[in-house]
Amino acid sequence: MEFNHAYCSDKYQYTMGKSFFDTGRKDQTAIFNLFYRKAPENNNWAVVSGTQEVIEMVQSLGRMPEDFYEKFLPGPEYAEFRKYLSTMKFTGNIYAMREGEIAFPNQPVITVEGPLIEAQVLETPMLCIMNHQMAVATKASRVCRATNRPVSEFGSRRAHGPWAATYGAKAAIIAGCASTSNILTGVMNGVPSTGTMAHSYITSYGSSVEGEHKAFCDYIRTHRGENLILLIDTYDTLKCGVLNAIRAFRENGIDDSYPYGYGIRLDSGDLAYLSVKVREILDAHDMKGCKIFATNSLDEYLITDLERQGARIDSYGVGDAIATSKAAPCFGNVYKLVQIDGEPVLKRSEDTIKLINPGFQITYRIIKDNKFKVDVTCLRGDETARRIEAGEAFTVYDEQDRFKYKTFEPGTYTYRVLQKQVIQAGEDISESHTLLEKKAYYNDTLAHFDPSERRLINPHYFKVDISEEMRAVKLGILERINRQIAEFRID
Repeated sequence: MEFNHAYCSDKYQYTMGKSFFDTGRKDQTAIFNLFYRKAPENNNWAVVSGTQEVIEMVQSLGRMPEDFYEKFLPGPEYAEFRKYLSTMKFTGNIYAMREGEIAFPNQPVITVEGPLIEAQVLETPMLCIMNHQMAVATKASRVCRATNRPVSEFGSRRAHGPWAATYGAKAAIIAGCASTSNILTGVMNGVPSTGTMAHSYITSYGSSVEGEHKAFCDYIRTHRGENLILLIDTYDTLKCGVLNAIRAFRENGIDDSYPYGYGIRLDSGDLAYLSVKVREILDAHDMKGCKIFATNSLDEYLITDLERQGARIDSYGVGDAIATSKAAPCFGNVYKLVQIDGEPVLKRSEDTIKLINPGFQITYRIIKDNKFKVDVTCLRGDETARRIEAGEAFTVYDEQDRFKYKTFEPGTYTYRVLQKQVIQAGEDISESHTLLEKKAYYNDTLAHFDPSERRLINPHYFKVDISEEMRAVKLGILERINRQIAEFRID
């Protein structure tokens, strides 16, 4: 059976859908926001990845035969509903942040506007895609910001399945990784994949020092014209591994003049100590251009510590820490109804963090002196939005502290709209970007934030607010609900 991602869903999306269908509410115009409330690992922000796959998923809705729906909606009472579902495609509009964007809590990463039943059934597959890729992208960003040296992603073997490995590697490259070992990601995105050798390659020549030397020589001979990286810790890094590498490079005419680059890989032991000693040995043998590549369960904290200790490492390979977002494998995107038939709605909660922003929203990133200064999420077309788009003076207030505010005068700022329309009346109208263009967009976006906002530990929090008009709508709904609850009685 075809694996259609649009139906990687929860049953309750369709039990609700039947109620909408049977009560004649299926075509009410609904607006849902996908957003997150708190970034993992005390991040200041998260990196957006996955919107391309969301668009593809939405386009796959309604492409299954009627008998498919009978497998999870059996019985005559569902017959009419099943027939409807077999031809139900998404006919609404979707607005989304582009891949590589930096998103803050409570901002709509994706907004879905469409018939209630069509928008509702997108929830689970959309969250599945976005939570996975944003977890990986945000972790990759942290790892890559721990160093100025290249980081390669090679965690496919630890990923939670082939889909996760392939799209996780894509997310990692968007968020800063220089390369990936995953060949399918490379093929699908038109970028080269990278790889060296495993210990099994060395031991396939027999467990001996001479076998290691022969393995190195054969590898060089069969990969001449490529970047050559030899794994030197199979037996003893300093007493034979690096020496055999030097010997093999020399015997095969590889030195600093080799145009494709060459190096060695460390995969165990004290990487700080070993990298310093290996560097000394390589330099003493006139191989100053030989690079040192390090792996072995690395993450941003270990990389930061290695560099603090003065490690002589030129690039890093990071596996499961990125591929599984190991320290925080569950990203917190949610999908909430914010408006129905033109009426803003919200979910009231005893948990303050779960109180959502109502209405059809748009986010403006305000730019001044070539730096990002504040993000303002408005109701589409409200007075604050109108002023920003007209370049007029506007003021933003801290939602939690009304005495904290900032006024932007005319001519002192520009703005960027973060959510662009990607689906119109069910049709894909999104701009096409290559993987490297998405990566470049992320790098450029990151550069426009203050260094204090980019640090890994105790980052300075970027100012993120909502318009006065949205705040008034939000408070109005809460006051009405609170009044109704206070007056509510049953006999």
